[in-house]
Amino acid sequence: MITAFALNPSHTQHYEPGHVERPERLEAIRARLSASPYWNRLQHLQPLPVDWDLVHQVHRRTYLERLQQALRRAPTRLDPDTYVQPDSLQVALEAVGALLAVTKAVLEGQADNGFAAVRPPGHHATPERAMGFCLLSNVALAVRWAQQTFGVERVAIVDFDVHHGNGTQAVFYEDPHVLFLSVHQFPHYPGTGRMEEIGTGRGRGATVNVPLPAYTGDDGYLEVFRRLLGPVVRRFRPEVLFVSAGYDAHWRDPLSAMQLSVSGYADLVYELMEWADACCDNRLVMTLEGGYDTEALAASVAATVARLLDPTAPVEDPIGPSPHETVDVRDLLYELRLLHRVT
Repeated sequence: MITAFALNPSHTQHYEPGHVERPERLEAIRARLSASPYWNRLQHLQPLPVDWDLVHQVHRRTYLERLQQALRRAPTRLDPDTYVQPDSLQVALEAVGALLAVTKAVLEGQADNGFAAVRPPGHHATPERAMGFCLLSNVALAVRWAQQTFGVERVAIVDFDVHHGNGTQAVFYEDPHVLFLSVHQFPHYPGTGRMEEIGTGRGRGATVNVPLPAYTGDDGYLEVFRRLLGPVVRRFRPEVLFVSAGYDAHWRDPLSAMQLSVSGYADLVYELMEWADACCDNRLVMTLEGGYDTEALAASVAATVARLLDPTAPVEDPIGPSPHETVDVRDLLYELRLLHRVT
């Protein structure tokens, strides 16, 4: 497989001392990958410029005006969790540009799949506000760009960050052409993502939320992917599959209690590749969201990249499985399969 890869080089200009969403996250990924045999096999790309017309298709002008006003007061916080420095908006735009570069390579057939290792993350940013460390809705912007630039009509987005992708959901909640699927710990921040949230209007049924209990673990996640999400994606038949790849469900992450392992993430990526192969000629575009234990994050991204390059290659898990017992989610999965008419 040919795998496109991009970072946003200016990311170090977006920081707040002591905050968990910090430059060391991307630096750990870069160090791990550059020391691996995968680095020279990747198709390295530079971020594309981002047109403000695109940003306005997802975010309200009033929000962008408030954001720019906050930048003039920076460093400051937009909410209890989300900070900005004077250059944070340019960093966020470059993060979107890196994702667009990977998207372009995949949709033009220069790569089979791709990964954008960017920060700040994006899936909590709504049309009206920043939240949850996120300034711009990275995946939503890339989807809109793919639709208008390449004529893509049907898109699926899978979000496996430990936190519900409320911002992405808000953008597409009434859109029948974008299937949004989120697998997340519940109850947890931001409080959304109940199974009853399935879209509205013409978009009813095009949102699938899987609110998993703490301590679900590798086996529970894999069951959800195989028995629920896979059939739903295949039924929808997207032309391209986007993934909000948050690695904060790892058992060592300080912000969750889900007990995934590096090997567990590699298994999920294999499933995603199977769906992309079945539905959309391998077109799979992944981008980084969360993940706040830098060692677990770097190892998980390296395992993801290894899978993207060769789905059958062995994957190294230097951290090992969770030491904790996991819970049974079969009853929840049964409810969800009934709700979404999966036989």
